[in-house]
Amino acid sequence: MESKHPIKGRFVVDLKPGEPVDEIFALSEKVLGKKRDGNSYLTMTLSDRSGGIRAVMWENADLAAANIRKGKLVQVKGSVSEYQGQLQVVVKEVLPFPATDIDPEAFLPKTRRNIEDMFDKLYSISQSIKDEHLKKLLKAFFDDSELMTQFKKAPAAKMMHHAYVGGLLEHTLSMVRLSDAIAGHYRGIDRDLLSAGALLHDIGKTKEFIYDHVIDYSDGGRLLGHIVIGVRILEEKLKEIRDFPDEKAMLLKHLVLSHHGSREYGSPEVPKTVEAVLLHYIDEIDSKINGIREFIESDTPGDLWTSYHRVLGRHFYRKKG
Repeated sequence: MESKHPIKGRFVVDLKPGEPVDEIFALSEKVLGKKRDGNSYLTMTLSDRSGGIRAVMWENADLAAANIRKGKLVQVKGSVSEYQGQLQVVVKEVLPFPATDIDPEAFLPKTRRNIEDMFDKLYSISQSIKDEHLKKLLKAFFDDSELMTQFKKAPAAKMMHHAYVGGLLEHTLSMVRLSDAIAGHYRGIDRDLLSAGALLHDIGKTKEFIYDHVIDYSDGGRLLGHIVIGVRILEEKLKEIRDFPDEKAMLLKHLVLSHHGSREYGSPEVPKTVEAVLLHYIDEIDSKINGIREFIESDTPGDLWTSYHRVLGRHFYRKKG
């Protein structure tokens, strides 16, 4: 077997001001703009598994933009500089690079946890569900090898939380564990329904994203979104279960449809059962905490306070020691 292209030399995290660059990156974004003199310039986001960096090309921008595609690999030659306190690459040349010539793992961030171990734990929890109809439904999901392969690899988001290979599995396992703990705290909670909802709430993300060299939305992800896709997958699996109760199917679909909490944030319906309300807040807890932790860890180390988090509108305090 022929070996891959030599291991990627430097990652985004390794770049320093004043250094030359001749490296392979994934092209996460590209925008063609106009300078005051009417000539074009090109701004890009270059990424690999360590993060992303802004890049700008001032000359021959039209030709360069026509030759490269968002989501693909590019070879970049230029130099690293600073702009408004942030590193950027000033690009002299950018060319498409064949994806077959380099290992894709160099470009996608990945969960720090063992994927197979997480999957085994999730499957084990699913076996504790006592409701026979829900148990058969979950078995139909776990028996779908193609879907489970996607489920193990998919990210949970493009950014903000669990935005890495294995992120969907990590997020789902965390939510199922939280659901199990919370279900025992309040009386009258349908633990099996809540657990199944936690396990399946984001199943549509297996098809919402593409994640070859960058994490981005698929056509279906942009046009339909993971909630609609997820309900469609759920309905297909429900057809495989004989005599699945209509009300239980409706309540389970409601968990998927309402887990974002409001129409403003993409839910076709707001939560209208106690289990649906719990699932929404469990999702909020897990996604927010993961996103904040990732932000703190990626921010400039050494300072007591992080930089400003634009989405959440605040700085975060780092614990001393």
